[in-house]
Amino acid sequence: MDLQWSDADLAFRDEVRAFLKEHLTEDLREAGRLMTSVYADHEASMKWQRILAAKGWAAPAWPVEYGGCGWSAAQRYIFSRERIAAGAPPLSPMGIQMCAPALIEFGTPEQKDFFLPRMLSGEHFWCQGYSEPQSGSDLASLQMSAVEDGGDLVCNGSKIWATHANVANWIFCLVRTSRESKPQRGITFLLIDMATPGVSVQPIVMSSGEHIQNQVFFDNVRVPKGNVIGQIGDGWTVAKYLLEFERGGVAYTPEFHLMLERLRAFAQTAPGEGTARLIDCPEFAAKLAAASVRVETLEVYELRTMSAISAGGSPGASASVMKILGTELHQHITELWLEAAGPYGRAYQPQAVRPGGPVTLPHASGAPAGPLAAVAAPLRYLNDRAGSIYAGSNEIQRNILAKVALDLH
Repeated sequence: MDLQWSDADLAFRDEVRAFLKEHLTEDLREAGRLMTSVYADHEASMKWQRILAAKGWAAPAWPVEYGGCGWSAAQRYIFSRERIAAGAPPLSPMGIQMCAPALIEFGTPEQKDFFLPRMLSGEHFWCQGYSEPQSGSDLASLQMSAVEDGGDLVCNGSKIWATHANVANWIFCLVRTSRESKPQRGITFLLIDMATPGVSVQPIVMSSGEHIQNQVFFDNVRVPKGNVIGQIGDGWTVAKYLLEFERGGVAYTPEFHLMLERLRAFAQTAPGEGTARLIDCPEFAAKLAAASVRVETLEVYELRTMSAISAGGSPGASASVMKILGTELHQHITELWLEAAGPYGRAYQPQAVRPGGPVTLPHASGAPAGPLAAVAAPLRYLNDRAGSIYAGSNEIQRNILAKVALDLH
């Protein structure tokens, strides 16, 4: 694997930097810089998607014939790194990064023609319907039923932890169309219009106070069979393919480098216990150094995976490795930030940042007390507790690796 960027890669990097400099407004930069979760402010994210769609850069990983960029894996990595460094908000991954690859791989021509352009433009904003109140990491135990009735499937049940279901107009769901001896069989991948009669959404407020998560209820919801992706009863195949992109479809380390860079700068001025500056505290400096080593190690792994994808491969088991290492390292860095914030990390001040959803818990509305970086630390810490659970808990990922990579049964 060659770790040096080619002249073409460097030229592409310069093109990306010029585009970001021209099109990133201060409002968009603020939305990216002041994020407290993995999701940006919804309106800012949609505004940025429209700008990228007009440029043809909204879906870097898609094939060109569907509106993709035709970029190499290296170019996608460079774009991600430059976007984060410039402070641009991320796009919601549900449609473009998750549902779209499944559609492209398993959808009919008619389904692709209808859904993909609307994903790119933002006309369709997607959420995910996988987990249920009694079916989380053990996803194959899901119970939401879909009974065939003529040309429709009649759906009953609920989905939980549906990110941004309160603003989404489409949801991709796993539903049970039959009961088989093996629970993975009889599951169907289904696209549902959120405006369909019988669909209702209830908010779930997280510990950070943000309304990003939801529970979605389905009461005799009729969905055309034409909205099935793949075959009825074979949705597990589609779901596994999609999860590779959810767990390992992004690079973590560009963000980690920026988080540590900002943390080092903050520690240059933050007071340390018994020292003039926090950065001069040997224990904290050692923690920073250890985190940097972990980031560098993960970056090499990501680059190796990128190289394999460039050669025509898929993330495969590497998706689970990156999901484990990435989410646990992200949590660790937010813990270091909380330590550095000191007493400012004890206050609840969401008015100072740009959360990914409405803040429903009572809070002050005035100017924040303390440095902005310190004020944001507890909110990012609280949000990131879910990182090792979503997209399949890290315990489940380790089970997958034991079976697939180590051949342990």
